[in-house]
Amino acid sequence: MSIRALGYIGLGVSDLERWERFATHILGLVVEPHAPGDTLFCRVDERHHRIAVHPDGRDDLLYAGWEVADATELAGVAERLRVAGIPHSVAEPQLLRDRRVSGLVQCSDPDGIATEIFWGPLVEERAPFVSPRALSGFVTGDGGLGHIVLTVADADASMHFYRDVLGLRISDFIEFERLPGTLVNMAFLHCNSRHHSLAFMQLQAPKRLSHLMLEAREIDDVGRTYSLCEAEHIPITMTLGRHTNDEMLSFYMATPSGFNLEFGWGGKTVDDAVWQVERYHAVSVWGHRRQPVVQPLPIIQTERVPR
Repeated sequence: MSIRALGYIGLGVSDLERWERFATHILGLVVEPHAPGDTLFCRVDERHHRIAVHPDGRDDLLYAGWEVADATELAGVAERLRVAGIPHSVAEPQLLRDRRVSGLVQCSDPDGIATEIFWGPLVEERAPFVSPRALSGFVTGDGGLGHIVLTVADADASMHFYRDVLGLRISDFIEFERLPGTLVNMAFLHCNSRHHSLAFMQLQAPKRLSHLMLEAREIDDVGRTYSLCEAEHIPITMTLGRHTNDEMLSFYMATPSGFNLEFGWGGKTVDDAVWQVERYHAVSVWGHRRQPVVQPLPIIQTERVPR
């Protein structure tokens, strides 16, 4: 009875209009029709949404939705929460409607991030995902949304919660020098064949969400998006490169909320039958050079995509 995928995330942002333009024009996501000021439901695939963007001034991760197969598995995870002494609650009908799921249990991780375990997401089979940028699409399916990287106050407590209680499995570790003389140890965990759906590092930072990763189906989509960011003056915070552990070819851009978004292709997959946990001392094989953000994000002028 363990987690199968990172199903969705909720972001709290201070500039909803800027986020809508960023999501559609830069990332190539589909934003569901909505009234001004309402939550933006962003589609990445056939699901109703994978990313919900709420009008909230925190500019950070509000919640993460972790998926299980059915009601029986949800009950199993709830029992593990009970045995571990972690307070949790069953979602009321209104929250189920808001999240577009059939069942949901809520709790908090050791850093207070709302953690939602759910089953039965809404699938929009009559409205296939078509990117407004004509991208090839994103790698989701059994691999879930992508991955999130968090900064945490206590790595041991986070490991206990995500590995021992929720059932995620260790992929590997990277120990690297984030700043001169400062070593950081990152833990990477998976719950399906995607190399990692979650990574975290013990670090004091203004935001819990370090970055969100979206994986494109074709390598050219990464190059086109990189060029688009340059043309639209979207700050590139880490240049094109390839990671050591998951072998993702990617770059990082600044979002309107200040945390990063990794746009990548070609991530390694995990086979638990033969997987061996390893440790690395470098984040990247090449590239991923850090870039200072010296200018504010522009307001991107683009028309709403017709439905």
